Amino acid sequence: MNEALWYLSRATGVASIVLLTAVVDLGVVTAGRRRPHGESATVVMAVHRWLSLGMLTFVTVHVATAVAETYVSIDAVSAVLPFTSGYERFWVGLGTLALDLLAVVAATSWLRPHLPERAWRWVHRATYALWPSALVHGFALGTSDQPGLRAVTAACGAVGVAAVVWRLLATHADRARRDVVLGGEWS
Repeated sequence: MNEALWYLSRATGVASIVLLTAVVDLGVVTAGRRRPHGESATVVMAVHRWLSLGMLTFVTVHVATAVAETYVSIDAVSAVLPFTSGYERFWVGLGTLALDLLAVVAATSWLRPHLPERAWRWVHRATYALWPSALVHGFALGTSDQPGLRAVTAACGAVGVAAVVWRLLATHADRARRDVVLGGEWS
């Protein structure tokens, strides 16, 4: 039973980082200068939200099985209070920090209709701290004799960094028109 929990914890951890990367990338796409419009925007946002729910499910199972299995000592307090674990304090703490940030982002997303847009947007930007914390946690605690699992985490890092770089470098679709307007004479 304990071995099954250990495998389940690792499997859901890998699935969680893949889904989290997909959710972050879709969020980057929808918030950038080249965001989708019309029906495609609706589809992208729906996928973003559904993948978020799936990711939350996998993260919940990952944390529950990490606490339940006894191969390593991670108690329930360490699952919610960062840097208190007796096992790999720093690396588990990064995962706990990511979990806490995820809880805040998820809660404010569910409360979004009742929150000012600017407040929600600022809290949602915590994802830029959440994702790398989870990524480093996964890479550091990944099973050392399974290089494929670390390769998946490294690939998630490459894809996520590429999405953020794309967002930073993307220009507006109507950039040429904007330049013409800015170059015109104003009366």
